[in-house]
Amino acid sequence: MNALASVLVLLGSAVAVVALFRMLKLPSLLAYLFVGVTIGPHGLGWLPESAQTHALAEFGVVFLMFTIGLEFSLAQLKAMQRLVFGLGGAQVVLTTLVVLGMSLSWGLDWRAGLVLGGIIAMSSTAIVGKLLAERVELHSNHGRQTMGVLLFQDLAVVPFLVLIPALARGGDGMFEALAWAALKAALALALILYFGQKLMRRWFHIIARHKMSELFMLNVLLITLGLAYFTQQAELSLALGAFLAGVLISETEYRYQVEADIQPFRDVLLGLFFITVGMQLDFGVLMHQAVWVALLLLGLLAGKMALIFLVARAFRCNTGDALRTGLTLAQAGEFGFVLLAQADKISTLPPVLLQIVLGAMVLSMALAPLLIHYREAIVKKLVAGEWMSQAAKLHEIAVKSFAVQGHVVVCGYGRSGQNLTRFLEREHIPFIALDLDPARVKLAAAAGESVVYGDAARREVLQAAGSSRARAVVVTYADVPSALRVLSAVQAVNSQVPVIVRTVDDAELDKLLKAGAAEVVPEVLEGSLMLASHALILLGVPLARVLRSVREVRENRYSLLKGFFHGATDEPEEAFTEHVEPRLYTVTLTQRAAALGKTLAELDLANLGVSVSAVRRGNIRGVDPTPDTRLQEGDTVVLLGRPAALAAAELRLSGD
Repeated sequence: MNALASVLVLLGSAVAVVALFRMLKLPSLLAYLFVGVTIGPHGLGWLPESAQTHALAEFGVVFLMFTIGLEFSLAQLKAMQRLVFGLGGAQVVLTTLVVLGMSLSWGLDWRAGLVLGGIIAMSSTAIVGKLLAERVELHSNHGRQTMGVLLFQDLAVVPFLVLIPALARGGDGMFEALAWAALKAALALALILYFGQKLMRRWFHIIARHKMSELFMLNVLLITLGLAYFTQQAELSLALGAFLAGVLISETEYRYQVEADIQPFRDVLLGLFFITVGMQLDFGVLMHQAVWVALLLLGLLAGKMALIFLVARAFRCNTGDALRTGLTLAQAGEFGFVLLAQADKISTLPPVLLQIVLGAMVLSMALAPLLIHYREAIVKKLVAGEWMSQAAKLHEIAVKSFAVQGHVVVCGYGRSGQNLTRFLEREHIPFIALDLDPARVKLAAAAGESVVYGDAARREVLQAAGSSRARAVVVTYADVPSALRVLSAVQAVNSQVPVIVRTVDDAELDKLLKAGAAEVVPEVLEGSLMLASHALILLGVPLARVLRSVREVRENRYSLLKGFFHGATDEPEEAFTEHVEPRLYTVTLTQRAAALGKTLAELDLANLGVSVSAVRRGNIRGVDPTPDTRLQEGDTVVLLGRPAALAAAELRLSGD
């Protein structure tokens, strides 16, 4: 197979499998591993191993480490230093030592045991970060503990990248090589981080002045690959130099632009790296060693979970959160593959052991979403006091909402939630806010705000917040999966409560509306309306015309904003408009109404220039009724139109 055919096979397989995994809501990282396993030399054999493929995979590692460096924040590190250096440091060190001790008891060389310990200590930042974000748990107690451990693991990769090449030398010169490598790494860090900060900012200022995107991108590639080459020449690793390049750029104001520019290259090359990892899996060896793979998988998941649980408890985390953190971080990680590739390149681990470790790591990452999905059920089953803890939290929420009637349940007390509650307070509308950030809840509660800690996606939490007697539920954070869970919980508690959902754009609009959302507010639309209104006013368009245009767009977009019920106080507003705006009007059908027993299609109110916005029957209000809706006595029909058309429609409905 020639080079072009190999590339086409690789691209075709990757596109098909990644698309399939996305449909199944599985991480793309697992899709790349599956592609490598399937089409590699030990699978179907469509893609043989080659030096060119491994060279590109090496660039994938470089860009992965560069991105980690780019996301590295000294401020975040300082704010979370207890979790990062305390909990995270203890986890990595103890895991490495435990694996080293077990390796020695099995007769392995101590160098192989040390490298294996570093590999097992890593967890998947990509999988865990994505799942925690989707579940809105990043700011919860266990979420903060998890991210603190992951941050230290990212840092711990650097000394391991320095350590592994030195360990490969062996013999009497190994410790000398290790000391020399550590000295060179320290000097490189000092030189780059101390002198590079000022130079990097000045150099980027010079490049940015030219306002050429291709020059900016070329400069990023030059710095990344240049520093990688520098560390390689110092007999360190390419990945270390790329990490340092990312750290340097992260301290400049160009960080976010660089991150956006580098994203496509990084994802493609990183995908190729994981495909080459999958290509290394030899099913023949794994079948013969299936028992050892299963034992290592069980030991990896159970042992790592138990160790993290014990470390978290030692740092005074409560039992439930400690177990949640352990279950979340039990799997292997992508940096483990990076270290495994380095170990394979210098033959630190025996080939058969490498296959067993690789197989167990891939399976553990495949099981990670399931572990996190069933985590709460596992915690409740294993932690006796968890039910009491949950009951205490629910009791606290119930106490807050006990005396409240006709209130609003606000899901999320971030910036949008707090701005919403200020408007509610101004209108003297009571509310209960639910949030998963314990620090924010503590500060807000101390200030007298009606905020409690709770997950709004859980039915029992919504019941405790009094959603059955609430006037509305508002999801203030832009997270569609979590919003869908809130909608499902509200439907189970009280389907008559309207739910307003905030989103980034219209991508999931239909899904949210079908799930029961009364209205969906996309940030992109509202931002564009504000931008357009300010621009038109500055261009000299009369204010009344701008306001009318914005209103028309909102009426066409939002079903709840289609018109308004007209009153005497609205007369002054009409004087500033060029024509009368459509308004809402209600007609209640009596026992002698002409419309009784007729469908909306038969009445044909659209012919009069009137649309039916809703039909209320008893306590049920149906928005945007279908043409085959048949009217009954006592129905209240909500009409939208201009005054003359509304009068004609009322006459057709009532027959008076």
